[in-house]
Amino acid sequence: MTVTQEPSTYPELFSLTGRRAVVTGAGKGIGREIATALAEAGAHVIVAELDKALGQQAAAELVAAGGSAEAHSLDVTDGRAVEEFAAAVGAIDILVNNAGVAYIEPPLETTDEGWAKTMDVNCNAAFWCSRAFGRRMAEQGSGSIVNVGSICGQVVTRPQNSVAYMTSKGAIHMMTKSMATDLAPRNVRVNAVAPGYVETAMTQEVRRNAPEMLDAWVSGTPMGRLARPAEVAAAVLFLASDASSYCTGSVLNVDGGYTAW
Repeated sequence: MTVTQEPSTYPELFSLTGRRAVVTGAGKGIGREIATALAEAGAHVIVAELDKALGQQAAAELVAAGGSAEAHSLDVTDGRAVEEFAAAVGAIDILVNNAGVAYIEPPLETTDEGWAKTMDVNCNAAFWCSRAFGRRMAEQGSGSIVNVGSICGQVVTRPQNSVAYMTSKGAIHMMTKSMATDLAPRNVRVNAVAPGYVETAMTQEVRRNAPEMLDAWVSGTPMGRLARPAEVAAAVLFLASDASSYCTGSVLNVDGGYTAW
């Protein structure tokens, strides 16, 4: 196995200068913040977004802020399209599987469509991307894959009990460990972040329409607040960079203590 040469300073450990990163679902929300973090650390960020206009806007804003970025329209649930995308993009150093959906449907009311869509976007897509780019990383002998899991992959949240979402994120955590052990001999690391509740457009909607649900989320979090998207992005930056060079198969909770009760 190739061992990364130790840099002279700690800031260099977090530098992504000269590296290429693909971030799925980077047009908005947490994915957009992750793209910002990687770009500010020096990476060339490839925004992979289903909504072409949204992806182009995100990439343009990253460039306007002094970063390096480009946008590609991609349906991550289409395995063949993912393979073609990986071939077109070529060698990369970092893959962040961020694209995801969340349907709040309790177990006995979960529809076939809701289950299939959740598994397709949250689980299958992350595997298609990891497989396609993981092969290329293995060939080049280096790379870092970061999956966006969730505390829902570890515990049952309340008051909502979204069985499809929880199952999909539990699968992401196990996929992370499986691929990490397989790719470690080829100097490719695979890790995941497990965010708690994050202040996004979705949680703002909950704040307006179901404040009692938001209150339950906050009261169940020892730190007594929601996470900021930047706090999740910083954890992804750590796992993507050489600062985490001895971490693989890890699931890093970014949950304000939610899973510590």
